[in-house]
Amino acid sequence: MPAKRQIEKDNGPLLRVHALALFFLFAFGMLVLQMWNLQVLKNDYYSRQILNSSQVTVRIPSVRGEIKDRNGVILVRNRASYEVDFLLPAMVQSYKKIYLDVPKIKSQKADRHGMARPTEEVDIVTIINSSIIPRLKEFDLDQAYNSNKLRVHYKTKQLVPFTYRQDIDFPTFAKYAERDTGLPGIKVGQKPVREYVYGSMAAQILGYVGETKDITTLPDINDFTYYEADVQGRTNIEKTQDALLRGSPGARVLKKNVKGQIEGEIRVDPPTRGSDIYLTIDARIQYIAEQAMRSVGRGAAVVVNPNNGEVLAMVSVPSFDPNSFIPSISTRDWSELQVATANPLTNRAVSSYAPGSIYKIPIALAGIRAGKGNDSQYCSGSVSYGGRPMRCWISPGAHRSIGLSDAIKVSCNAFFYQFGNSTGIDQINETCQALGLGQSTGIEISNDDGGVLPGKAWLSKTFPKERWTAANTALTSIGQQYVKASPLQMAMVTAAVANGGTSYFPTLIQKSVAPDGTVTNNPPRVRSKLSDLGLTQEQIEKVRKGMWKVVNEGGGTAAKARVKGTVVSGKTGTAQFRRSGVPDNHTWFTSFAPYDNPTLAICVFIEGAKSGGGTAAPIAAKIIKDVVAMKGGYDPGIKPLPPAVGSFRFVESVDFERDIPAALGDGDGETSERTPRNDESVVPRGKPRPSEDDAPNIEIEADTRAQTASSADSAEEIKKKFLLQRDQRSRPIPRGPRG
Repeated sequence: MPAKRQIEKDNGPLLRVHALALFFLFAFGMLVLQMWNLQVLKNDYYSRQILNSSQVTVRIPSVRGEIKDRNGVILVRNRASYEVDFLLPAMVQSYKKIYLDVPKIKSQKADRHGMARPTEEVDIVTIINSSIIPRLKEFDLDQAYNSNKLRVHYKTKQLVPFTYRQDIDFPTFAKYAERDTGLPGIKVGQKPVREYVYGSMAAQILGYVGETKDITTLPDINDFTYYEADVQGRTNIEKTQDALLRGSPGARVLKKNVKGQIEGEIRVDPPTRGSDIYLTIDARIQYIAEQAMRSVGRGAAVVVNPNNGEVLAMVSVPSFDPNSFIPSISTRDWSELQVATANPLTNRAVSSYAPGSIYKIPIALAGIRAGKGNDSQYCSGSVSYGGRPMRCWISPGAHRSIGLSDAIKVSCNAFFYQFGNSTGIDQINETCQALGLGQSTGIEISNDDGGVLPGKAWLSKTFPKERWTAANTALTSIGQQYVKASPLQMAMVTAAVANGGTSYFPTLIQKSVAPDGTVTNNPPRVRSKLSDLGLTQEQIEKVRKGMWKVVNEGGGTAAKARVKGTVVSGKTGTAQFRRSGVPDNHTWFTSFAPYDNPTLAICVFIEGAKSGGGTAAPIAAKIIKDVVAMKGGYDPGIKPLPPAVGSFRFVESVDFERDIPAALGDGDGETSERTPRNDESVVPRGKPRPSEDDAPNIEIEADTRAQTASSADSAEEIKKKFLLQRDQRSRPIPRGPRG
């Protein structure tokens, strides 16, 4: 044992040396392993980290595709805007390196409970004014800017470059690009900016774009040092086709020195372009319709191909210039649009109004379907419902015994009061639904108003105290009281009659073409076929013939719709309204041409006019005449248009041939004088008769509705309520996007 202990004693130091050596070997091995890990395995990662500390990546917004008409005419494109941007965080960082601190100002910040708390924030304006602007002045490159806008931008969108100057000319851009200002955070470059080539033309179709409201929700927000978001479509085609129009973003990699100054560009990964959208619109027809509609202060016109539902033109007056929204609309300009006369942001082509007598066309189809197409009705000048007479527009006077086609020709209200009631409201609504009334049309633009298709269920839901009566059906049958439809809807109804019974969904999109050349067509879509409802070609021809008589036979209400060399058929309408107590009739004319082989279906709507035959019909005739002339080589010479100015002037007549100002027209032989009330004296039959007045007076409508009211409300209260509602409904409903 003593010998063993001695051996252990003698070997102790050696064991400790071995242990220590093993420890150092292990430590050295770990060091080598870590160096291998850092220098080899993670070389790319740390190289990127080092590289990133000397680089700035700026997202380049995607380039939107162009919007073209059916023939390839460019309506919306991108132009180059030369800009100077401030990368604000880089400027703050550089300032701090030089001065060791940054100036601050007191501010208020909401806590999680919504309470305002005092706080401090970087005084970005002082930093810019003291360190950036003086250097720009040395090169004569400074310009006044909105300091409040700069503060808000830094507080809410630091990652987004602040646009200091935009749309500068090329010589100025070159001075910025060529001079080494030695300033941190200055970025000079060009950006694609949306341009609406023809100004306000087709503004209500094309829409406009705007900046992204909240970039923090975007999926690639953390992939870039500075983030320039894509513009977004805000309304109409720009909005509904946004996914196709947008391309893919690119990136600009800038070299940064230790002082935070941008020294140059390392590389650029260009963005990719979005798809081009081809519309069904024909720019020439759009221009023709726009010019024709400028003869009035408020209204709309829709031109469609009745054989496939393609919209060839869509106009709304007044209008606006979407270029005013680029790159963003000023508060002042936005406020002016909001208070502008007649609200130019409202697209009247897809807004709904009482259609008046043009609604007799779907009523006629419903009656034929119910087996009433060969029935005659007797017009004595009025029809009584509930003990109260509802007058025809011809009263005093009478149409006497009259059939369907002639009732369409002279627009006999008394005929349609009775015809509608013999058909029944359920049959009427089934036919109207098949024609697309009372529902969205499916058109590819914003704010498509489906209108109102009234009936028993609708009335009990909307006015629970009331019940549906024969008087309601009578007023519905002449397109009054509760009925509402848009010019686009009525154009599509007319198209179905014109083509012999096929109801199409309207469309504005012909095709899209991707950057690689891939074409995606948009084929026609059929909503319904009237043959499926039991209507034959011969029966539909009875309605077509009535519309032919409206324009082409003596005593028809639309002689001013005649076009030399082309057979036009149509239907007039005049719905009486009051705007703040002032007469503000809504006049209509819906038509198709040529009669034998229709290629055009047109609906014209005017607010504040005397009659459909004297105001809307001449506009439709002008459009048809010029479109037909195009086939013979006529070139309307499209050019940029300023916004159509709205007005509330009352339009007496429209006459393009003699170039008579619309507001000073010389009459047309058709009036919309108010139908006499029951207690008023009747004009002797020997006196000149008024022509079509498509609606009973509004006060008569109120009286009729009052007698159907529940006893819980007095008739007088119901009458006052209804008059107020009708006054309110006569005003256009604002439909413009915010911000």
